[in-house]
Amino acid sequence: METPGLAAKVLYSNALTSPADVGDWVAEGPASPGTHGDALELSGALDDEEYGDHAHWTLWCPVEFPDGIRISWEFLPLEEPGLAMLFFAARGHGGQDLFSAELTPRTGYYPQYHSGDIDALHISYFRHKYESERAFRTCNLRKSAGFELVAQGADPLPPAGDAVDFYRLEVVKDGPRVAFAINGLPLFDWQDPSGKVLAGGYVGFRQMAPLRAAYRNLVVEKL
Repeated sequence: METPGLAAKVLYSNALTSPADVGDWVAEGPASPGTHGDALELSGALDDEEYGDHAHWTLWCPVEFPDGIRISWEFLPLEEPGLAMLFFAARGHGGQDLFSAELTPRTGYYPQYHSGDIDALHISYFRHKYESERAFRTCNLRKSAGFELVAQGADPLPPAGDAVDFYRLEVVKDGPRVAFAINGLPLFDWQDPSGKVLAGGYVGFRQMAPLRAAYRNLVVEKL
């Protein structure tokens, strides 16, 4: 999913081969890094049946990025049910740093992210947590604070048992534009009409327990 006429400059790259590669990342909630072959395996440390919505987590890359970027990574679901997301353009209200001590502490509980004191965009791209999500699979783009569903596309990712290799996911965030593709297949291309465009900020992975998934080759490029 290339943007015509725009060359890219690498701002950040991480092979994501082991927990050491995310040693300086910020975990909120019970994230449990491990390894899967040459890739980083991520799962939760808590039983979601016992801990419910407090068993889920978010893992933030510690680098703040500008607007006008392409984010790409590889993803392989290993064991479901569960759900995977990418947060991006994440900051505190009013442009505060995402990790400011003035913001309410976050523990991985989802309402803190979509209706708390941070602004962000997030794509849920492996929505296999609940029966209704597995029966009709979509990728959803939401804008927060406010939990507003702004774009939706079909989800081509198979169940974990049918996945035989990693899938390449790509997000373009460029001004009002957000575009998303998996293995080069465009799934949505949205323009924010609000006049309140989120620009710049942090990127983070999120999973809903008990999903186990592997990640590798995260790259953030300046368009």
